[in-house]
Amino acid sequence: MLSSVRNIVRVADLRNKVLFTLLIVALYQLGANIPVPGVDIHAIQSLTNSSRNSGLLGYLDLFSGGALARAAVLGLGIMPYITSSIIVQLLGTVIPKFAQWRDQGAVGQRKLTQTTRYLTVALALMQSAGIVFLLHSGQLLGGGGAGSADLIPNFTAPRILFIILTFTAGTAFVMWLGELITERGIGQGMSILIFANVVATLPFDVDIIKQQKGWAGLTIVALVCLALLVAIVFVELGQRRIPVTFARRVQGRRMYGGQSTYIPLKVNQAGVIPIIFASSLLYIPVLVATIIPWKGARTWIQANLYTPTGGVYLFLYGLFIVIFTFFYVQVSFDPYQQADTIRKQGGYIPGIRPGGPTETYLSRILNRITLPGSLFLALVALLPSVLLAAWHINSIPFFGTTLLICVGVSLETNKQIDSQLTMRNYEGFLRS
Repeated sequence: MLSSVRNIVRVADLRNKVLFTLLIVALYQLGANIPVPGVDIHAIQSLTNSSRNSGLLGYLDLFSGGALARAAVLGLGIMPYITSSIIVQLLGTVIPKFAQWRDQGAVGQRKLTQTTRYLTVALALMQSAGIVFLLHSGQLLGGGGAGSADLIPNFTAPRILFIILTFTAGTAFVMWLGELITERGIGQGMSILIFANVVATLPFDVDIIKQQKGWAGLTIVALVCLALLVAIVFVELGQRRIPVTFARRVQGRRMYGGQSTYIPLKVNQAGVIPIIFASSLLYIPVLVATIIPWKGARTWIQANLYTPTGGVYLFLYGLFIVIFTFFYVQVSFDPYQQADTIRKQGGYIPGIRPGGPTETYLSRILNRITLPGSLFLALVALLPSVLLAAWHINSIPFFGTTLLICVGVSLETNKQIDSQLTMRNYEGFLRS
């Protein structure tokens, strides 16, 4: 680790990429602390400490680094882009045009990226409108009770439109920052921004545990987190390697093929996407409950889904994580497409015939790997929540998700740094 840091400092190009990434993260954090004009800052500050990371606010505030709790310009953060990316990726399996773009290489990828951007702006407009009305009614931070504060005084149409456009422009700006990191920085831009947001909330979470349970409780939570960190790293690095052999063929006077490679199937093939998807699905009823006229449904949703540490919420949360893990893995790793690609390239899995048998074999292996991976994701997401709920600490319900995001992004970024260092070592060897 220390040698990698020294190499980063020595290599000018890599050092500049790291510094550029840190500059973008600092710029994002600056925007996450600038409040939107037209809101009551003092009222928001008085409500933040008691309601942060609870109820409706908790899920969105996790991915914005606390910016939504401050009603900041970048309050929506990267969440609309993540949602639109997932939607576009899933639509690639049901819309032929999207599937055609996906198979066109770089040209098709640019079209999908542009579609993702447009969808991000549309989702940001809708979410901004919902956030504005929730701020006005006091249901976002105040819980919607009788004493809820109106956080947007002088609630007029021009002011509403201005705040909505400000939130939407902030999301577009965050999307641009993430793409800049991907192009000119180190790591995947959106993942780096999520990592920075999640890490920014950790000191606040640790302080809550210390204040409510003292050093003894903080020590127990730290030991549980350490065990989860070891387990996450072990599972994240675990993979099943399926060998693939390519037949030899002669073209002209040269012979091609004959080499062997493998298809790496990770145990956690879906990453943190199922957790995000499950949280998004459970977030929708809570948002809808603020506008539906049926009092019985609204009361049930607020009683069972508003608090992320309730029994019904935890059960549905874990169930959706398992379901979405299988669904997303089947979408991202299509056994039929993989088998067809291997066949077209003249390859085969030893002992398995090309075509249909290869597809069946890949599907069986994928399902056997995905099952423990999905159960592990559910365990990581639920275990800290159950532990904290047993101690009546309901302020940090997404602690397990925080750990998973931190470890996943750290491992991927470290792999990219190591690959770039290895590439530069090879270049120096060739020049010598």
